[in-house]
Amino acid sequence: MERNHTQELLSAIQHADRAGANAVIEDWARGRSFSLAVTELLAPTLEAFGEIWSTGQGGVSLATGYVASKVAEDVLSRVLLESDTASGVAPSRGPVVVGNVEDDFHPLGRKMVAAFLRTSGWDVRDLGVDVSAAQFVDTAEACGARVIGASAMMYTTAKNVRKIREEIDRRGLRGKLQLALGGAVFKLRPELVADFGGDGTAASAVEADALFETLRQRSLGLAPACGRRTP
Repeated sequence: MERNHTQELLSAIQHADRAGANAVIEDWARGRSFSLAVTELLAPTLEAFGEIWSTGQGGVSLATGYVASKVAEDVLSRVLLESDTASGVAPSRGPVVVGNVEDDFHPLGRKMVAAFLRTSGWDVRDLGVDVSAAQFVDTAEACGARVIGASAMMYTTAKNVRKIREEIDRRGLRGKLQLALGGAVFKLRPELVADFGGDGTAASAVEADALFETLRQRSLGLAPACGRRTP
């Protein structure tokens, strides 16, 4: 019987078995590539894990969320080694700031995004959960970040994104400091990105690198705006 690598990987993550998860991925990538494993194995597995996490079922915990983020880092590190980068480390892409919005305490999605961004070469300043608007913008100004990534799982906490937009605008940073939004609520209702003052979103952590690069270029005037409606 053919192995169900997705189910095996999901089970390993749910049991906080980092070594077992990596063994499943290595077996799948044999004869293929780790780059392909990211999109065809890791991404759908993490999406399934995120859905289980959001429902509070399946015995997920902070420990399993941590292992999920480390497995993502492990796989992405192997991708870098596959790509002719001699040192296995991506060139620096510059600083970015990520965190969960004020009153939001659901770290998994943010941790996934941070893992993908770090392995893609970004200098990630991860502020954790329950981050105030001032903390986001203070950190971005201090480190010279062009993009803030704010995560929210529920509609009730996602509304606090407006405070970040207001803080950015109050300091005269509109356009110079871009606001990327992520989390279950924005996946279910993408129109809320514009409604709450965001500049863009990605469907999954795998796509975060491309989003952050687009927003970085936009902040530098190298890419057009996407027509976000002013809240």
